[in-house]
Amino acid sequence: MKFFEAFDIKEILTATMILFAVIDIVGSIPIIVSLKQKFGKIEARKASIVAGLLMIGFLYVGNNILKLIGVDVNSFAIAGAFVIFIIAVEMILGIEIQKAGESKSASIVPIAFPLIAGAGTLTTTLSLKAEYHDINLVLAIILNTIIVYIVLKSSSWLEKKLGDGTLGVLKKVFGIILLAISIKLFTANFAQLFATYVKF
Repeated sequence: MKFFEAFDIKEILTATMILFAVIDIVGSIPIIVSLKQKFGKIEARKASIVAGLLMIGFLYVGNNILKLIGVDVNSFAIAGAFVIFIIAVEMILGIEIQKAGESKSASIVPIAFPLIAGAGTLTTTLSLKAEYHDINLVLAIILNTIIVYIVLKSSSWLEKKLGDGTLGVLKKVFGIILLAISIKLFTANFAQLFATYVKF
């Protein structure tokens, strides 16, 4: 009975759109194709499920986990910013920081985390919890997980349709965008940390 009372289509749709914008899986297509070329394969189901579970798990126990290990949300976001920064540098300069041989696929890292369920997405779920009911947020996360799965599953088809030349250009363009996102994420959270720990 409580489920039906809390169930709200408007909340689900709004939360879905917010998370979709934050995850930006469509904008990440060049990154996904680039990672597929580097690692050979992407396990779409595994990446989607892990990302979905991370978001749902963080929704319920995120603050408690971070407090338990003595890490605040800002520090967590900064750590995610560094990982995103490294991916962006690889895309822009064409260098290889993480060797392809170190992993058989890019399913969990960096696709599930931090590309899909990154610091921005996880902190957004915590922010939305203050405004929306849990069940509506969970359904919004599930809907986004399905969208993510469809995009990841289509990576081979997208690779063929876009072509090497187009992918090369898109890789650098989105690499710069990703770099800007990592810097913004870092500076915003560093400023908050600085304000918290340094008192004049």
